Amino acid sequence: MDLTQLLSELIKGFSHFTVGNGIMLVAAGTLIALAVVKEYEPVLLLPIGFGCLLANLPLTGLMTPDHSSLGLFDVLYRAGISTELFPLLIFVGVGAMIDFSPLLAQPHMALLGAAGQFGIFGTLLLAILLGFPLNQAASIGVIGAIDGPTSIFVATKLAPEILAPIAVAAYSYMSLIPIIQPPIMRLLTTRAERRIRMEYAPRPVSRRALVMLPIVITLVVGLLVPEAVPLISMLMLGNLLRESHVVERLSKAAQNELINVTTLFLGLTIGSTMGAAEFLNWATIKILLLGLAAFALDTVAGLLFGKLMTFVSRGKINPLIGAAGISAFPMAGRLAAKMAQEEDYDNFILMHAMGANTAGQLGSVIAGGVLLALVSGVVH
Repeated sequence: MDLTQLLSELIKGFSHFTVGNGIMLVAAGTLIALAVVKEYEPVLLLPIGFGCLLANLPLTGLMTPDHSSLGLFDVLYRAGISTELFPLLIFVGVGAMIDFSPLLAQPHMALLGAAGQFGIFGTLLLAILLGFPLNQAASIGVIGAIDGPTSIFVATKLAPEILAPIAVAAYSYMSLIPIIQPPIMRLLTTRAERRIRMEYAPRPVSRRALVMLPIVITLVVGLLVPEAVPLISMLMLGNLLRESHVVERLSKAAQNELINVTTLFLGLTIGSTMGAAEFLNWATIKILLLGLAAFALDTVAGLLFGKLMTFVSRGKINPLIGAAGISAFPMAGRLAAKMAQEEDYDNFILMHAMGANTAGQLGSVIAGGVLLALVSGVVH
């Protein structure tokens, strides 16, 4: 090999590097900085950011646009995303982490979990008005659930061609909850409302009820919304492992090793889909903006319903818990409690917020299943 050929080999990466790659590397650096410096959901943003970085280095062979090669990310995409395996495994871990006793002790919190899904359907209509076909509009709307696994699951079935921006939006907005929600919460609630103290004297929840809940939910949802069964069953399986108290090793493995490894691979794979050629276009920008609108609409709907409950209860319910009715568990519940404590340090509404938050987790899965059933029926 002569000197000219050697130099050509050394700089061939630069020769294929585009302005778009440079823009996406800045985006990757931003995601990594948010994870490392700001500590915004680093478990999600760090692997996504690094995957995006790798996706924009030319000629690495890690991934091809049609996943036809055997690069690392092609294998992960086909094994974990196309088969929907990664979202389902993550839901086993999430289920093992969730304590449904605050919801069982306060069943009325389920109303906030339902209100927190309004943005999904509102954004679906908005996306249709902007020219997106029904299958893509439904997939975009599910970003409003602020639930990465559900968004990936629905998009993979209905609109795999726009999976990358949907997944990135869902996980990015989930990590940006501390930035996006507080201004809306302050705008729609008064200081007096945020200072409302809620007594926590719930009915005791028996172990039998906690064990029966995942079984009953799986049966009911399976009969009413069969399309939601893959997600809801894995979520409930994880919860059954937790509440049975007879498989501690499996419960801890689901909460730690299983969800950690799967999140790492999922984050890298989602980041690897953020190549400049596929990601930098007007459709992606519209999807990101619509996803943000869905998140805002969910938060607004939850807060307004929370204010309605405040009125009906004659000031006994703090409307901030309405913002926790989205699926982002446990971040949304913690943020609502933190906002209340910022106004009154001795105001503890965490258990109420967690009741709404766990209801939102269930609501997002059911909403995703309803969309799959409705849209699949129309499309086919």
